[in-house]
Amino acid sequence: MSETSDSTHSVSVRLLRTTTEYAFVSVPLTVDLWIPQPDGTGRIDVARMVQRAVQMAQASGVSWQQEEQHVEPHPVQMAPPELGEKSE
Repeated sequence: MSETSDSTHSVSVRLLRTTTEYAFVSVPLTVDLWIPQPDGTGRIDVARMVQRAVQMAQASGVSWQQEEQHVEPHPVQMAPPELGEKSE
């Protein structure tokens, strides 16, 4: 490559950006989350409670906060789509 050339060259690198967010939801302790015990007490079905929390977090009104963001080279490198081409 000549040092006197006015043209520029570049290499496209495909990147992957991962954003981690967190939110808090308050899960009501309803009867269906309660596991009765033989001694008459009960305990919370933690797996079901967490499943309910995940379902609740899908609501549009949940306030998500960004925790971190990480950018790295994408493991699959490819040429960028042509300008004007729609990506799916």
